[in-house]
Amino acid sequence: MAKGLTEKDLGKFKLVGNIDAFRRKLVFQVTEISLEKDDYFSRLYLYDGRKVKPFTSGKKDASPRFSPDGKLVAFTSKRDKESKEAELYLIPTDGGEARLLAKFKYGIKNLRFTEDGKDIAVVTPIDIEKKPKDDVHIIKELPFWFNGVGWVYGKRSVVYLVDVESGKKKRLTPKNLDVGQIRFHKGKLYFTAQEDRERKPMVSDLYVLEGRKAKRLTPGKWSISDFIPLDDGTFILKANTRERGIPTNTHIYHYNPETGEMRKLTKDLDRSAYNSLNSDVRGSQRAELVFKDGWVYYIATDGPRANLFRVNLDGKIERVIGGDRSVESFAIGDYIAFTAQDAVTPLELYVLRDGKERKVTDFNGWIREYSLSKPEHFKVKASDGVEIDAWVMKPINFEPGKKYPAVLEIHGGPKTAYGYAFMHEFHVLTAKGFVVIFSNPRGSDGYGEEFADIREHYGERDYQDIMEVVDEAVKRFDFIDPKRIGVTGGSYGGFMTNWIVGHTNRFKAAVTQRSISNWTSFFGTTDIGYFFAPDQIGDDPWNNTEGYWEKSPLKYAPNVETPLLIIHSMEDYRCWLPEALQFFTALKYLGKTVELALFPGENHDLSRSGKPKHRVRRLELIAGWMERWLKG
Repeated sequence: MAKGLTEKDLGKFKLVGNIDAFRRKLVFQVTEISLEKDDYFSRLYLYDGRKVKPFTSGKKDASPRFSPDGKLVAFTSKRDKESKEAELYLIPTDGGEARLLAKFKYGIKNLRFTEDGKDIAVVTPIDIEKKPKDDVHIIKELPFWFNGVGWVYGKRSVVYLVDVESGKKKRLTPKNLDVGQIRFHKGKLYFTAQEDRERKPMVSDLYVLEGRKAKRLTPGKWSISDFIPLDDGTFILKANTRERGIPTNTHIYHYNPETGEMRKLTKDLDRSAYNSLNSDVRGSQRAELVFKDGWVYYIATDGPRANLFRVNLDGKIERVIGGDRSVESFAIGDYIAFTAQDAVTPLELYVLRDGKERKVTDFNGWIREYSLSKPEHFKVKASDGVEIDAWVMKPINFEPGKKYPAVLEIHGGPKTAYGYAFMHEFHVLTAKGFVVIFSNPRGSDGYGEEFADIREHYGERDYQDIMEVVDEAVKRFDFIDPKRIGVTGGSYGGFMTNWIVGHTNRFKAAVTQRSISNWTSFFGTTDIGYFFAPDQIGDDPWNNTEGYWEKSPLKYAPNVETPLLIIHSMEDYRCWLPEALQFFTALKYLGKTVELALFPGENHDLSRSGKPKHRVRRLELIAGWMERWLKG
């Protein structure tokens, strides 16, 4: 009998990422998942071009950066058990003791050395006004909280300059700007920041610090996530122009602040310039733009794969690292280093040198002891003629001629994608004797803006695509028992699960996770609701009351006959707790078969970064519900 992955095998994965490069040397982060201590631990490793060796000994070492001369590495940690602050450390590249340089009350979001290496710029949140000494929250702005962070009202991320020798700190940027990415060029600090996250929540501009004042260089209508200053005063921007709202693809641009000219360098590739593939064993990854020898290197999602591309200033695009896999992070020194995974291979570090690729780590070599089901790809021609990518995964001890229960998985977003990335959850289900079906219906990323744009049409073409995938899977794969199919999904996948059980009785079991049940409550209670719902559903609840209700699964609760398990995190500010509570209450009131599982202390990212024991329990609940209704 082949050995398959269990829920508790989550604790064996090593999450490789956050690479930085200096010439032939690499420093990177490896995160371990401890079920015993119910926590995550990370340390840094060094690759000298020949071999990999442990570099730091802390339990929470992360986010490494080489100094400009390569002699030092700065990193974040939490070594002081008595302190709740984030700590900035320095360690010589050649080895030695790490030295505590500075502490920051609310964490370190980003760090980078100045060009001369004498200082380190740190992006960290601060209070922009004095808070009351009692425990009463006086809130005056949106957003007031943010998923995975907590209360964000009255806080902004600013840049501090930390002296490498003394550790002395000096704030550089004004308190009214919420800073994101930072880079130095010719002695100047450039950075992205939001100025009005309440009224312009999707706008992030490029600034330069001139003295004590920040000068805005972009027109206040784009979302800029990364950039590179060029010697001629122009910039490479990784930006989203929002011309089509949230479904708009992020592209690489060449921008001249003097003339205002903005050229889309990647216009010939209608793909998002980032990795949007789903994976539940990813960890922290760094994928910043790199400009080298006239080429801009970036990761893009191309259908079910995420590859490394490059584009020059003439708009010529080349695929540098391809394949049916997910390139996660990368850095370029004397060669290209990158982390990657695929559907049956967890994350490892690779190098591309002189046209030859080589894997240099084997942290997840233990996976070879297990039997894994490789996804079988098939195309579905939807009823309107558009082709949909879909996959099935057989149970690991598959027997020809036997009928198996199946679980349909629906991804979140909706502008993300399934593809050639590792999903521990899928392998747990196949090890328990289920067929897994998954697909990229309309709304998914990786297939162009037209494909991704389902604004004001949730539950229509996307729902049809999903149902037609199931039809084709049952028709094509005779080992699927059409009378024993369950459905599950999280976030948008949770919304769609709710929608499905209110519109069809085809499925014999359903598990909805971190879902939306009521667009009006979602608008008013969540961290992104006040701008996400108007973009996706159309207008606001006062001007589109009927539309908000029509697209709310709660409206169709009386139609539900499928046994439903609702899984929700109690600190999920992306889809807040009332989304689960009101759907559960409605279904119980109506006499439906429903149960509610609430996870304390967890947020929207439970399946990806929640407490290890909670992540295991979640998988047990999903598998258990499917076994109860599809096998029992």
